[in-house]
Amino acid sequence: MTSPADPPTGGGTSGQRRLKLLAVTACPTGIAHTYMAAEKLSQAAESLGVDMKVETQGSIGAENVLSDNDVEGADGVIIAADKDVDLGRFAGKRVLSVGVAEGISHPERLIERVRSAPVHGGDEGGGGGGSAAAEGRGGRERSAAYKALMNGVSYMIPFVVVGGLLIAVSLALGGDATAKGYVIPEGTFWAHVNAIGVIGFTLMVPILSGYIAYAIGDRPALVPGMIGGWIANTGELYDSKAGAGFIGAIVTGFLAGYLVVWIKKVQVPKFVRPIMPIIVIPILATTALGLFFVYVIGKPISWVFEHLTDWLSGMTGTSAILLGAILGLMIAFDMGGPVNKTAFLFGTGLIATGNQTVMGMCAAAIPVMPLGQGLATLIRRRLYSEQERETGMASLFMGMFGISEGAIPFAAARPAQVIPANMLGGAVAGAVAGMAGVQDAVPHGGPIVAVLGAIGGVPMFFVAVAVGTVVTALATVTLIDLGERRRRGEDVVRRAVGPGGPEPVLAGAGAASGGAGAAAGALPKERSVPAAASSAEEPVAEEPAAEPAAALAEPPAHEVLSGYLTEQTVKVQLAARDKEDAIREMAALLAATGKVDDVEELVRTALRREEQGTTGLGEEIAIPHAKTDAVSAPVVGFARSAEGIEWGSLDGTKAKLIFMISVPEAAAGDEHLRILALLSRKLMDTGFRERLGAAPDDAAVLDVLREVR
Repeated sequence: MTSPADPPTGGGTSGQRRLKLLAVTACPTGIAHTYMAAEKLSQAAESLGVDMKVETQGSIGAENVLSDNDVEGADGVIIAADKDVDLGRFAGKRVLSVGVAEGISHPERLIERVRSAPVHGGDEGGGGGGSAAAEGRGGRERSAAYKALMNGVSYMIPFVVVGGLLIAVSLALGGDATAKGYVIPEGTFWAHVNAIGVIGFTLMVPILSGYIAYAIGDRPALVPGMIGGWIANTGELYDSKAGAGFIGAIVTGFLAGYLVVWIKKVQVPKFVRPIMPIIVIPILATTALGLFFVYVIGKPISWVFEHLTDWLSGMTGTSAILLGAILGLMIAFDMGGPVNKTAFLFGTGLIATGNQTVMGMCAAAIPVMPLGQGLATLIRRRLYSEQERETGMASLFMGMFGISEGAIPFAAARPAQVIPANMLGGAVAGAVAGMAGVQDAVPHGGPIVAVLGAIGGVPMFFVAVAVGTVVTALATVTLIDLGERRRRGEDVVRRAVGPGGPEPVLAGAGAASGGAGAAAGALPKERSVPAAASSAEEPVAEEPAAEPAAALAEPPAHEVLSGYLTEQTVKVQLAARDKEDAIREMAALLAATGKVDDVEELVRTALRREEQGTTGLGEEIAIPHAKTDAVSAPVVGFARSAEGIEWGSLDGTKAKLIFMISVPEAAAGDEHLRILALLSRKLMDTGFRERLGAAPDDAAVLDVLREVR
């Protein structure tokens, strides 16, 4: 006996209906890999005699969207995605969830595997991305947790940036240094600005927790996740002088998400099911999680706080270098959590006794984390998404004003790399300040304290901050780079194109705001990052969505890529032998159109994009590109290299078919996304690539390229 979800055993033979499959492809930045996977799956389905419809969730919007009728008649669903995809609509269908690289590299294998994939049980309220975790190949559990974390980070980043910058500006322009810290007179304009910033900082922890939970358990998990995050950040509820901070929020986010997933599995009477996602599940999960944190998790946090204070009190007579290193480690560990607050309040309490050196150690360590993480995004830009680099600039600004929370998005997205690096830099800064006898007369840290005259031993204070910042930045990029190298050594990223392979995001493009994919940054998000996002491990930054119909309007038949690529911008044979020379040669080719105002700036922008990550897509294809006002209008060039040019493609192939895209920064809109989407799809056609490589002259090349539409 077969299940209703079982697919037909035959293909297109007589007497048996053809297998009908659906697919969804998506990648963190939503550009090339999304469409490459869609094209590969479609080609494989056609060759195997299988009917397939593929929905692409790219940055220009969802296209070829699967309807209810499509889902009802489908025998299985393939999800080839590196970001969360709503699975609620596929309840009762066999669902196979893999990374987008699998869709590009092994589409035939996926079509075979989906026949025996688990039946998706569905979720009240829509089904979160967490359901995909258990249904893919090995390692998807870890991937799902990472994506949930980056989802929370990407939503948190705007709150960190807005709150931190408003607090920093209000303190700088309206604050006065007093024995109680920097105080802004009540009722003033800057006091109100500061209050708005404090609200942003207050909300960032519940937002982090809530959207981690949402990524796992969907809408029913949002309320328990946010309330759990608020409880974690409010120490008074469990008799602690400091809340659990962002680490506590990560814990409550995952607890809330998986608790909701578990509750959804409980069989309930049919008449109760409609109210489960909006009443029963949120109430049960919120109550259980809140009480669990207050009575079970909160007590150990309070105990740690009290005993750390006692332990530090017993160390005041020991070596100043050792005490400074320990305080720096604590300050850097959780950036607002109980360990950080213990060290800070210990230093604050000693100011009243006349001992200002302990606060001096803390003051030197406080800005090291945001300054170090911001510096890391500058010295190794390729390891970070666009949104993460923008967050890094904000982090640098917050660090100048002693707001250590500016580093939280980086620590939340990559805790294994960032927290140890922060602690090392904090320990160095605290030790140097302790050795030099730096003093601080107010309970605050960062360069702003020295500028306003509250620091004793200003030169050594800045030395301590600078050394700690450099150590943090170097340790961070080293650890991230090591992790990236290990990841690239795994089988999945040795394939032609892997999920870690950089998407062709145009250099100079700003990060999108909002959305789960903005992490880290998206990303950051792609962070997000990561948040992020992104990030080196998984980019969290996304481009703004546009209306699909308008974005993909077909050009006239006689034009190639809306007329942006002409015979003037085609070169049958490049003279260049390396990547930089090839980009220069193609920039000169584009300049022949009269649309390039500054060739050197175009080259610099394209090379900066290459530093972020190769634009070699594999399959002997490269698409260097730049978004810059060095060009006055969109222009696309194409050239071939008979010997091939080393472009750093993940599949190891040299680039023989090279497109260069350049669009103006100010007025490009989403045109570059449309061009990339069209090219990415068509270049997955082996026959098209062969015809393009064999075309004898410029006119023949254009004839082949007219197929791109």
